[in-house]
Order: sequence, then structure tokens, then C-alpha cells
Amino acid sequence: MAWELSIKPGAGTDGFDNSGAIGWYRAGSIRAQRCSMWKAIVAAILVLMARGAVAANFSYDGKTYQYEAMPFFENCGDASLQKAQHDGITLGISPSPPYSSIDPNTQAASGIDVDINNAVLGWLGITKVHYEVMPFGQLISAMLAHRVDLIAANIHYTPDRVKVIAFTSPGWWYGPAIVVQRGNPQHLTSFDGLKGKQVGAIAGSAADEYLRKVGADVTPFQTDAEEFAAISTGRVPAIVEDDVKVISYLQANAGAAIEIVPNVSVPDELIFGYGYGYARYATRKEDCSLRAAYSQGLAESRDNGAVSAILKHYGLSNRNLFFFPVQ
Repeated sequence: MAWELSIKPGAGTDGFDNSGAIGWYRAGSIRAQRCSMWKAIVAAILVLMARGAVAANFSYDGKTYQYEAMPFFENCGDASLQKAQHDGITLGISPSPPYSSIDPNTQAASGIDVDINNAVLGWLGITKVHYEVMPFGQLISAMLAHRVDLIAANIHYTPDRVKVIAFTSPGWWYGPAIVVQRGNPQHLTSFDGLKGKQVGAIAGSAADEYLRKVGADVTPFQTDAEEFAAISTGRVPAIVEDDVKVISYLQANAGAAIEIVPNVSVPDELIFGYGYGYARYATRKEDCSLRAAYSQGLAESRDNGAVSAILKHYGLSNRNLFFFPVQ
């Protein structure tokens, strides 16, 4: 004998809810493989009903952002997502406000990237989260050594990085800035003008990689504090740094004798080839299901307004959603 599926609709908005009756009734003699097919369908339906019709919502600054779609990444070929959902995930970040930082008193993580990652993790149903904090230049090696599962400090696509790691879809965007001492004593006005000049950058950053490519004499720094101290005291005549980070520093240090060089055109090569395209996150290449799920979670969180709210919370705007100006 074989069995067929009987589903009684419930009151849910999708036609079913957890009170809907699911059962089997005798339908006569059919081939065994048909029975197996129906069993697979029932298993999928039970998974959907167990998770609910939609993913969990994301609450931020007193407002709730609903998700239209739910995660569904079974049978993607590897267990990286399932492992994170079951065992938890370790995120690698660097101490770099306003992107990410750890409160020394509470040990709580905060920042733009931390909040965006929280939205994605909530959508994916990953509730056990641990942070490892280290200099930015150590994040890739830490992930490849399985000390962390995902680089959650925003990281940009570059030719060197893509050889060893894989990137998620876009999270948000910011641009590069040339920072000089007040008055711009060396009259630096373009990225081309940095060739042959001593320029500071965070070791392992997109700016570091690009500056070496164009022939600048790069002085690498391990932390933001070291980098900003060097430009403020004249140890280096210029640095290339993220505009968001520089603006945040100047807001917190109004007396700092440094400034952003205004009206600098950003070369397409710097955007598309050397790391100032979208701010993304990264996984090991073999962790395909985690990366695919994370990418959809980012897209859902951009689409429902959650990422926009996070950016505005930190003084940014919807301009930081896209690298091209939005009319």
C-alpha cells in the first residue's frame, strides 16, 4: 500500500499555520518511489512550519524591520551554515570605530558593521555569537586558521584578497580620503600625486595595497590610533584612509591639526580593482552555504530598510548604500 498527503489549511497568511493538520491516507497501490517523493515533500513542509512562515524581525532604535523572505539553504552542498546555526559563529573584527569596537567595561561589541552583522545573524537564526578582536591585517590569516568563521569588519574586494578568501554581497559603501596636516603643506591634490611620496596606511588595508601598486612609499600602521598620531605629528605627510573613519575622528578630536584634501577625484581603478567598491564581509572559500546565506541576509536587510537605519544612526545617509550617486 502507498500513502498520499492530506493537508488541512490553517489560519496563517500563507494558507497554513502550526494548527494545520498534516496526515497520510491510503490511496491504493502506487510505486514505492512516489511514496518516497511525498515523504520528502512532507519533510520540507515540516521544516518550513517549524521555522515559521517568515524570518524573525529585526528591531533597531525602537523600530521593527520585517523581512519578506525566510532563509532556506538546505542541500547547498556543505555544512558551514548548519554548523553556525547549531554551534554558533565566531566573528573577527578589528578595533576601529565607527565600524567595530569592544566596550572595555561591558565587553559588548558595537559599531556600524557589528549592527549590520547582528541584523543578518538574526535573519539566519544564528544566536550564539562570539567576537575575536585583532588588528585588521591579521583577520584573513585568523580566518584561514579557523580562529574565526567570518570577517565581520568590513573588507573590500581586491585582486590579492580574492586569491585566498571569498566575499559576501555588498553591505554598504564609503570612499577613500587623502588626509594631510592642516594647510596641506605639500600641496597634495590627487591620488596620482602620491607616487613616490611617503604615505601612511593601515597594514593590509585596501589603501595599503593600492598605494604600493601606484608606487607610493608606504608607512604601515597596525592601529587607527597610531596612524592618526603619525599624521597629526608630521611623522608622515599624508595618509589614505576611509572618509567615514576620518570624519568620525575629527568629530571626536576637534582640535586635531589635520584635514581631508577636498574635491579629489577617485580613480575607477581604486573603486573597481583596489578595494573601494562596496564594503563586504568574507568567509573561507569552502564555506559556500554560509556565504550564500549571509549574502541573502545582507540583501534582505538592505531591502527592508534595516541597513539604512543603521547608517543613519551613525550619522551617515542613504548615499552610503551605493558607490554611485542615487538621484
